[in-house]
Amino acid sequence: MIFYLEDFVKIILALVLGGVIGAERERQKKAVGLRTLILIAVGSALFTILSIRIGNSVGLEPTRIAANIVSGIGFLGAGVILEERGRVVGLTTAATIWLVAAVGMAAGASEYYLAVGTTVIAMIVLMLFTRLEEYLEIKSEGRVYEITTKTSWNKYKELKSLFKDNKLSIDSIKQLKKDDNMVCTFDVYGPIKNHDKVVKKLLDDKEITDLWF
Repeated sequence: MIFYLEDFVKIILALVLGGVIGAERERQKKAVGLRTLILIAVGSALFTILSIRIGNSVGLEPTRIAANIVSGIGFLGAGVILEERGRVVGLTTAATIWLVAAVGMAAGASEYYLAVGTTVIAMIVLMLFTRLEEYLEIKSEGRVYEITTKTSWNKYKELKSLFKDNKLSIDSIKQLKKDDNMVCTFDVYGPIKNHDKVVKKLLDDKEITDLWF
């Protein structure tokens, strides 16, 4: 068994770069944080090192093992994408897992500048672009509102107009009558700031007996 100092450097670089991105995700209290992303980066780097070494020793294409990293990471990323109260969450986390694996592969392939540069770009996107979205107030999301109130056609039209007046796009509407009450379910999409305005008005509405969103 031969110890290669360069391999150790690759692993340490993957650990550091995965840790940098992982620390940011940990700070944001995301499902995939510091330790997980470090392990993904280090594992990807190791698989890449082994794919090159095994491929060269037995005459196989070195990219065959490395290519399977992408497939494996795809399954791991899919596990963090969830539907929560009508909203799809975890897409950014899944993309981060995919990117950290790529950074680890770059480190394992001795592409040090590429690995470091990609990490810097990732940090800019994760940190600065989030603040930019908040500053420009352009971040949008889909939400499902379940509103219970007394059965009234005028109230139904009022609720429907509330979303439209606040520039929220209604994807679907469901109505259900329960005794003297009606339950209206609105699946809407639009800027988060507009959602917040609607929520405030719904909470202040004394005719609404139950609200879920």
